[in-house]
Amino acid sequence: MRIEIDEKGFDLMLEYEQIKKRIRLIGIQLNVDFENRIPVFVGVLNGSFVFLADLIKEITISSEVTFVKVSSYDGDKRTGKIKKEIGLQMKLKGRDVIIVEDIVDSGDTLRYILEMINKEQPASVNVCTLLLKPKSLKTKFDEICYVGFEIPNEFVVGYGLDYNGLGRNLRDIYRAVGK
Repeated sequence: MRIEIDEKGFDLMLEYEQIKKRIRLIGIQLNVDFENRIPVFVGVLNGSFVFLADLIKEITISSEVTFVKVSSYDGDKRTGKIKKEIGLQMKLKGRDVIIVEDIVDSGDTLRYILEMINKEQPASVNVCTLLLKPKSLKTKFDEICYVGFEIPNEFVVGYGLDYNGLGRNLRDIYRAVGK
């Protein structure tokens, strides 16, 4: 299935049913791994809000949720500069933190967020990402413990991910075609 967003073509990559099943499994693993603890889920806006909303429904242990917002894209191109738009809204000292990302590609944004969170002296930091582009990573992150899907180095949209601000509302995930 092909769709068009802002005059750019996209083909279906992951269907919502696949995404839901994978999120259920991640939720089960988080419940086991953080049993008897109260983790703080730190959602990275804007992209993670759909993923985090579905993930938190699978969490049965006590937990808290907060958000940060950073930006590093202009359309489908990385700018190379990371801009903090909303910083941490709670103290994380001594807390178990789970950073929730929609996608980790180069790792630049994740590195920035990890530095921000580690300054707070948390007890632990883990990263949960829906999508991971392993071939795009500039550095290895030991903190990436929960991955929905590993994907090739392609631009994707849908399920919270956008192209020029559009497409976040799509249930499925699509990959860009052509130039």
